[in-house]
Amino acid sequence: MISVYPIELLSPAKDLTCGVEAIRHGADAVYIGAPRFGARAAAGNTVDDIRRLCDFAHPFNARIYVALNTILKDNELKDAERMIHQLYRAGADALIIQDMGITRLDLPPIPLHASTQADIATPEKARFLCETGFARLILARELTLDEMVTIHRQTPVELEAFVHGALCVSYSGRCYLSAALSGRSANRGECAQPCRLPYTLSDANGQTVAAGKHPLSLKDLNRADELENMMQAGISAFKIEGRLKDTSYVKNITAFYRKKLDALFARNRTFCRSSAGTATYTFEPQPEKSFNRGFTSFYLHGRTPDVTSFETPKSIGEPVGKVKNADAGSFTLTTKKRLHNGDGFIFKNSLGVWEGVRANRVEGSRIYPLKNHSLRPQTAVYRNFDKAFDDLLSKPSAERKLDVKLELRDTSFGLTLSATDETGAGAVVVRTCEKETARTNPYENIRAQLSKLGNTLFRADEIVVDMSRQWFIPSSLLAGMRRDAIDKLLQVKRIQYRRAAAGIDNPAAAYPERNLDCTANVANVEAAAFYRAHGVESIAPAYELKPQRGIPLMHTRHCLHYSLGWCPSHHSSTLPYKEPLYLVHGHTRLRLQFDCKACRMMVYDE
Repeated sequence: MISVYPIELLSPAKDLTCGVEAIRHGADAVYIGAPRFGARAAAGNTVDDIRRLCDFAHPFNARIYVALNTILKDNELKDAERMIHQLYRAGADALIIQDMGITRLDLPPIPLHASTQADIATPEKARFLCETGFARLILARELTLDEMVTIHRQTPVELEAFVHGALCVSYSGRCYLSAALSGRSANRGECAQPCRLPYTLSDANGQTVAAGKHPLSLKDLNRADELENMMQAGISAFKIEGRLKDTSYVKNITAFYRKKLDALFARNRTFCRSSAGTATYTFEPQPEKSFNRGFTSFYLHGRTPDVTSFETPKSIGEPVGKVKNADAGSFTLTTKKRLHNGDGFIFKNSLGVWEGVRANRVEGSRIYPLKNHSLRPQTAVYRNFDKAFDDLLSKPSAERKLDVKLELRDTSFGLTLSATDETGAGAVVVRTCEKETARTNPYENIRAQLSKLGNTLFRADEIVVDMSRQWFIPSSLLAGMRRDAIDKLLQVKRIQYRRAAAGIDNPAAAYPERNLDCTANVANVEAAAFYRAHGVESIAPAYELKPQRGIPLMHTRHCLHYSLGWCPSHHSSTLPYKEPLYLVHGHTRLRLQFDCKACRMMVYDE
């Protein structure tokens, strides 16, 4: 017997509306922020909204994961414990956490997913988390395919990896730059994103290497062409970043990956989708039309020169063409794209600075912007806002339906109607009624009435009419039986829905290290007790509790030696400047240190 492996498409939701649209547009699961303690403090949601999202998702066998992935202080543990019970009663399928103190609370039987903030980058760390009861591990974005394979071979639990969206330059959970510079901690859900600022790169002699660039800003992730490779590597859940992104972004990117995955499943029967229902769309998904800084597959195949977005941290959108000619009030593009009134464009001006214009009026390929511009012939132009596409996504743009088989049969005392959906859930309604022979063939009307499933979650995939005689059946009776059968089917599905079981902590599991520094992010007594119970002997407090000088504020696989062509392992050129190198922005001065053996760059505050 051939094994079939379910694959999950996991979409973000900043709120209930966004979560519902993610499910409608094909997500197998949605992750959404808890009312408190999520890694996006601005994306909290009420328990009632999470309950409503669960009620919408579960009939499709789609799951709802709640992000509670900040580190907690001692006085927050009880509040977190109460909230977790509320979330479980609301129907949440799992919690995404990084704080190990949560594992020692009085929890309901809810599965725990180890957040990427937990810095899961080695097989030893992954194996330990598996042994301590985590149902899923969300791997560090920086891992290569080979590293994913190694972890998969040593861990029997589900592995989740990011496939699309914004990239943090630092290993998640190991960045303290925002906390040090602004007091806003990424591990507390309040990152100020200092990595997206412009810096001047200079050497130890004060010589400028590059000025006004964004050397810590990365392109956005896009692994649409790597999905099958990642499945073969053991990844079973594909995560789209974006709990602060708008609904249009979630619609477009979810639909794009849904179509990609379904096409893959059609040709490779080893894998299948993990939820039910089929989504149809009013638009053709195009990821380049949503916010992006350019795309990269990151380090999936090792180091590549395409990961950085040095010029701008803003969205550049899609390339549309080059300027053919320009005057003070308009410009013409050489393009095959259809342009619209209200489109937004971005380009590099003569100073090398990105500049944007908005189209007031478009006539073919000629654009009349709202303000003066500095465009010159042959300038490459990108569209970072497609007005027509955005208008399309602002309206209802997808419908998701469960296929249902309806079977009408006669009995000695009346009629029965059974409804069985594609997941195997079924319901039957029975009517006692007098029957009389029809004067004309009634089957066409019967099928027409039974197929009217309207705004329900179902569509009639098959209608079977099995009667001993051609009976006349009033349309009102058929409509009533259909409504009751569908209502009963929904009730059955809610009763039959089963959440996964929680894992069990193995007290004999030993943490792979005996001494923990501040990067372990231990901020409460329960987290400390967790590590001590698993063999850790000394534990430094989290940076947020006791800021320290002289420690790396950022650990990153992104390396400026490599990006600028001076990597001793990959390039023949040597660094023509005196180290250490510094990044300067206003009064902020950051020192760079390079660990070539580990292939990492560290950032220190000077």
